[in-house]
Amino acid sequence: MMITRPNHSSKPPLTVLLLVATLALSLPLSPACAQDAPSTQTPPQQTKPDQTPDSAGPQTDNGTIILKKKKEGGEEPPPAPAAPVEPKVKNPNNETYSIRVDVPVVNVDVNVILDKTHQFVPGLKAPNFLVLEDGVPQQITSVRMTQTPITAVMLLEFASNSYYFIRDMQNASYSFFRSLRPDDYVAVVTYDLRTHILTDFTNNKDTVGQAISSLIIPGFSDTNLFDALYETLDRTSRIEGRKYIILIGTGRDTFSKITLDKILAKVKATPNVTIFTIGTGALVRELADARGGMGPITRMDYLQAENQMRTFASMTGGLSFNPMFQGALPDVFGQINDSIRNQYLLTYRPTNTKNDGTYRKIKVMLVDNEGHPLQMQDEKHKPLKYSVIARDGYKAKQQVE
Repeated sequence: MMITRPNHSSKPPLTVLLLVATLALSLPLSPACAQDAPSTQTPPQQTKPDQTPDSAGPQTDNGTIILKKKKEGGEEPPPAPAAPVEPKVKNPNNETYSIRVDVPVVNVDVNVILDKTHQFVPGLKAPNFLVLEDGVPQQITSVRMTQTPITAVMLLEFASNSYYFIRDMQNASYSFFRSLRPDDYVAVVTYDLRTHILTDFTNNKDTVGQAISSLIIPGFSDTNLFDALYETLDRTSRIEGRKYIILIGTGRDTFSKITLDKILAKVKATPNVTIFTIGTGALVRELADARGGMGPITRMDYLQAENQMRTFASMTGGLSFNPMFQGALPDVFGQINDSIRNQYLLTYRPTNTKNDGTYRKIKVMLVDNEGHPLQMQDEKHKPLKYSVIARDGYKAKQQVE
């Protein structure tokens, strides 16, 4: 009987088979086997040499980037879309209105002068003034005393009537000329049949003196005062600020196209102009009356001329003089300078705010703390009489359509 040993080399043990199977699964397939593998199998991921598959993180495509070639000339970028237009909604509860209110303001130049000495009275305050417009008291907003340079026109009568009239006019003109200051502006205008401008506004005293010295031989005997005053008022109305007219002459008008009513209306309608008048030939007319050489018609003519000169001055808040002797001229122009350079400027808003173009009458009075007329006394407690000088009214603005 024959006994045989099992052959261990013919059948590998189970442990070896399991080890071979594990190695086969972990090794990559050969190219030939890869072709026979199904297409659904995912290729193995590539890792960088310095990273392990467990620490690589998410994988990205590192393939080649291909850019398209830009066409020649380039293409303009598409326009930006237009911003949407928001509809405008009107809010009826929040509307804005623009209102323009034209509130009139009236400025009145007032002079307070003692009747005896013709001196200016300083130191008055707002409660001392009472302004009536068409009889209605007005509320004064401000009162201040001013002393400013003057802008004046010397309107001189230069006609071939009488040598004495011309001499009086020249003496009065030189007296006013000597009272001028370096910052005063003066124009010289003469009139006979026509109006002649000798010099425009200037502060050169030499020019003014030469203009007065040139008045030697007059041309015509007519004295068209109304025409000359109308033209002067028209020219001065184009100048801003306060203006003055120093009218030196007899006051007679012989051949003017403008009537007395028209010149009075022009004086009323011209703002910021004050007229001072100095009559000429007073001594000659007085001597002629004493000798009986001046007839009643001529005398009435000169009396009417004096009344016209006083009217021009009083309507504009000025003063009127009729000096008989040359020695009185320095005092006359001293009063004019005090009245022009020292004055009170009153400002108020009228209660009548209508722009109807009507003429408003103004009356200025001085009152005490109780509303009674102000009483002035000198150092010896004697009463002093005074005069309040202001223009008698102004013309309201017209309604603008």
